[in-house]
Amino acid sequence: MRSTVGRGTGTGADTVDRDPVIDLVRFICLALVVVGHSMMVSPVLHPDGTVTTENTLAQQDWFEPIIWIFMVMPLFFVTGGVTGLQSWRRLRASGGTAAQFIRARLLRLLRPATPLLATMVVGLSVAAALGVDRRVVQLMAAGAGMPLWFLAAYLAAQLNIPALAALHARAPWLGFCLLTGLVVAVDCLRGVLPDLANANLVFVWCAVQQLGFLAADGHFFRLSRSELLGIAVAGHLLLGLVTGLGLYRGNMLVNLNPPNLTLVILAVPQLATMELARPVLAPLAGVGWVGRLLVLVGGRSLTVYLWHLPLLVGMSGLLLLAPIPKPGAGTAAWWWSRPLVVLALLILLLPVAAAFGHLEERTTTAVTLRCRPATAGAAVVVVFIPVADAALSGLSLGLLAAGTVCFSVAIVLLGGFPLRRRQPYRRRHGRRTIASGLK
Repeated sequence: MRSTVGRGTGTGADTVDRDPVIDLVRFICLALVVVGHSMMVSPVLHPDGTVTTENTLAQQDWFEPIIWIFMVMPLFFVTGGVTGLQSWRRLRASGGTAAQFIRARLLRLLRPATPLLATMVVGLSVAAALGVDRRVVQLMAAGAGMPLWFLAAYLAAQLNIPALAALHARAPWLGFCLLTGLVVAVDCLRGVLPDLANANLVFVWCAVQQLGFLAADGHFFRLSRSELLGIAVAGHLLLGLVTGLGLYRGNMLVNLNPPNLTLVILAVPQLATMELARPVLAPLAGVGWVGRLLVLVGGRSLTVYLWHLPLLVGMSGLLLLAPIPKPGAGTAAWWWSRPLVVLALLILLLPVAAAFGHLEERTTTAVTLRCRPATAGAAVVVVFIPVADAALSGLSLGLLAAGTVCFSVAIVLLGGFPLRRRQPYRRRHGRRTIASGLK
């Protein structure tokens, strides 16, 4: 029998343990992203000394329909909605507040991201000081910082969980429908107001996250296998209709930035497919070594995601300058070299995950301290100043430096860099400590 991710009623605490199927799906999504990026990054050194990058995979005619299968970002936000809703319910049931939830979510993402930004600033500054062309430094900053758009979108979705969960508790489908309506409205107006399209960085991913809320409450679990299959087929047919009519591009990489309705549509069959695959995924997740791998990688997943593209860009740049034969992008030799690139990237990720992965760990101090709404709000503003600028204007060395400072300030505001050991809240106030339950 298929087990559900959660069969809560939408009220009360969620006491269901973490679903290993969700952890396995997130691991698969992360692996596909890392492998996919390894097939996209292709720097080219021109005779005049300039360097450009080519997205080799996106230039293949056969790839456009394939990306419908491998565009896993919607599924990642669906699973984030499942775990996020369960975490918020656990925190609320133990007496926690929305400000505490926001504080813990911010620290969970900012602590691993800040050393990455600092390392990029130092590395690119050294490159500039050594005489590397300014355009190359800018290109490396933009390319290596691409995963940071995810940080902005994921933060925006996760920080809205307390408010969206309240709406979900009253009318489970209303939140999804309202957000989808906002996505459509923005898509209709983006031709007249192009900058408005960036609003869908919030609306699209919050709508997809709401599907995770529905999955957490068992709405998809109650469907039969034939109904799930029907949803999966219907979702892809609808996607084919809106792209076939020319309302949207068929290339999901183009639809990703800025996001549009196609990604919301794609999330529905992806969720249905995940539930259809549960009878296969559940036993696989229960295998001993697979479970240990999920625990190991799951505790370092954000570190792997944030660091893999900067490492890939740096490695590709060094290989480009090295006096070794370089196959042309898209040639047979280039494709045969991809497994070696993936292997080299994994080798580079191991020491990085060992050095910085512990920053993803949730310390008791970080999640049990009281957090005033004003403090949480100030930290959100400080974080989103450079994040919004990067989303609208692109990354640069100066913006990376500003982001490092802003992220560090936010962590200090939230007490993420404790200067001295603080007594537990229970001991100081004679009350029980609020358990965050964030996972």
